[in-house]
Amino acid sequence: MRVVSLVPSLTEAVAVSAPGALVGATDWCTRPADLDVVRIGGTKNPRIERILALGPDLVIANEEENRAPDVDALRAAGAEVLVTEVRDVPQAFRELARVLEACGVGTRPVWLTEAEAAWSRLPAARSRATAVVPIWRRPWMVLGRDTFAGDVLSRLGVDHLYAGHPDRYPRIPVDDLRAAAPDLVVLPDEPYRFTADDGPEAFPGLPCALVSGRYLTWYGPSLAAAPRVLGEALRAALR
Repeated sequence: MRVVSLVPSLTEAVAVSAPGALVGATDWCTRPADLDVVRIGGTKNPRIERILALGPDLVIANEEENRAPDVDALRAAGAEVLVTEVRDVPQAFRELARVLEACGVGTRPVWLTEAEAAWSRLPAARSRATAVVPIWRRPWMVLGRDTFAGDVLSRLGVDHLYAGHPDRYPRIPVDDLRAAAPDLVVLPDEPYRFTADDGPEAFPGLPCALVSGRYLTWYGPSLAAAPRVLGEALRAALR
């Protein structure tokens, strides 16, 4: 089996579950740290000819992360492309199982069982907080409706204020974000790399939680530790 992945979180899942299957991945596929495969460009601008030259049995993509024209071009050239859709935690587990089966993984990986257990035994939140969750600045963009990251936060007791917005990633002026008066601002380090010096200063007087984008937005082995890691960061910011 020769697999090319266009999705960083799925790259990690396949790499640790089907060693040797991956032959290509995007420039943004940073996990595992020792991943040694051919790089085929970005998630939004993959090099189609380079992918085809690898002779993949399967290309893995995601309906949000990758562009439909690239998927269409690969299929037109004869490549088999599996396109995932992940909008919430249960769907992430279903899609992960589908991807791994397609990659020839016959035995359920331990990390997947541990991840499902971590989320299934998550206690109900004793209190709930509201948040805005920027994912970009210049212009400011936040989580909107129907997102995996929004579902992750909701299961941890945090309701983001733009969950009902018509857009999935709306552009909202920062003055409006402040005026929404959230209990908390959640600042991930991807896709925009918010840091202690870049982000919190835009929200004076509001608690800010700097979190790992890998635990907030990736669906793969990181799901096993995500409830604990994110929960600790959110609670610390709200103290």
